[in-house]
Amino acid sequence: MALIALYQAQTGIDPDRNADALTDAVSRATAGGAAMLFTPEMSNLLDRDRARSATRLRSEGEDRVLADAREAAARHGIWVHLGSLAVRTAAGKLANRSFLIDDTGAIRARYDKMHLFDVDLPTGESWRESASYEAGDATTVVRNTPVGALGLTICYDLRFPALFASLAEAGADTIAVPAAFTVPTGQAHWQILLRARAIEAGVFVVAAAQAGRHEDGRETYGHSLVTGPWGEVLLEMEDQPGLAFVDVQLEQIAATRSRVPALNHRRVIPSPVVVD
Repeated sequence: MALIALYQAQTGIDPDRNADALTDAVSRATAGGAAMLFTPEMSNLLDRDRARSATRLRSEGEDRVLADAREAAARHGIWVHLGSLAVRTAAGKLANRSFLIDDTGAIRARYDKMHLFDVDLPTGESWRESASYEAGDATTVVRNTPVGALGLTICYDLRFPALFASLAEAGADTIAVPAAFTVPTGQAHWQILLRARAIEAGVFVVAAAQAGRHEDGRETYGHSLVTGPWGEVLLEMEDQPGLAFVDVQLEQIAATRSRVPALNHRRVIPSPVVVD
């Protein structure tokens, strides 16, 4: 059994303020007895004004949020999964990158978001993640943590079940889905997709989310969620920033998979042959 904390953030346009809020969350998570803290996608900056954000985005080695999170993890002796940060790459582009930080402040793993969100919504909202960000390669990232073997994904990856199956087959006990879901898609799909991925893969899913109205005018859904391998909701927050705790009982995984051994029965489906 492991006690974890989820930080539901309302990230703004100033990375320094975001760093202060995040390190405070690390302190409160530790005080609450958590072995690990999970934060949302884009924990260092949320700003759809590209010109303004361009002046504030840094490389991984220069990002204050990452540096402060590592220092806080080491000082408090807690693991931190930074859901993602927007960072500049060596090629001068941007990456939407997760960082897994251990209780000494060391970076144990990185994962760049594989699936980028490009969409025009009926509400008039238009998102073009690919206009600023470079997609990560098709790499399955699984590392040992206080919540067992943790598989890494980010937000829109949630809609691609093959990735979750691959993580489970690589040994994942828990899969992180840090997110900044829009309100319309969150209301329609957030909980049902998270529960479905947990059931299909037979894992715990931990989804720390952005919430509320942000400085740049966008509104995110919140409802940070933890679901067990049977699909049961263990924790669901509401639509405002905050910190919440939940126990993850890893022994449930084997029991669940023995009842529905779908991973053992999975077969590779060949590409269809179209006949005229």
